[in-house]
Amino acid sequence: MVNQTLTPEEKIENLGLKLKPVRKPAGNYVGYVRTGNLIYTSGQGVDEYHGKLGRDLDVEEGYLASRQSMLNLLSVIKHEVGELSKVKRIVKLLGFVNSTEMFTDQPKVMNGASDLLVEVFGEKGKHARSAVGMAQLPNNTAIEIELVVEVEE
Repeated sequence: MVNQTLTPEEKIENLGLKLKPVRKPAGNYVGYVRTGNLIYTSGQGVDEYHGKLGRDLDVEEGYLASRQSMLNLLSVIKHEVGELSKVKRIVKLLGFVNSTEMFTDQPKVMNGASDLLVEVFGEKGKHARSAVGMAQLPNNTAIEIELVVEVEE
């Protein structure tokens, strides 16, 4: 029996998840910038989860929202490079959490995105990360994430 390695897209499918079409920027900017072998994404929110963590949403819902935001970001990366197997390394994730003043579990919320990256890319998915609380995010989205990815040239 041959040991077949799954592509990142197949891993996403095996998790019961799907990449969606790339969302259009909401203003006068682009969804990503590529310079050399690095891709810097604009922030991606989510359509399904709105409100503040600690009031409207709990940590589990925030975790799911950050996974969805990461799927949106992976759609952007795939759009640029054609296939996610060209990802050499996830470099940095910056996660913004729409949260109440008393909510302090932003890292637990961002684990949804981080866990997904490791599930899809293995060691290449381990990354530097910041998770911060925000007083408000555009359209009252629960989550917004930016990503820096190194890709094969």
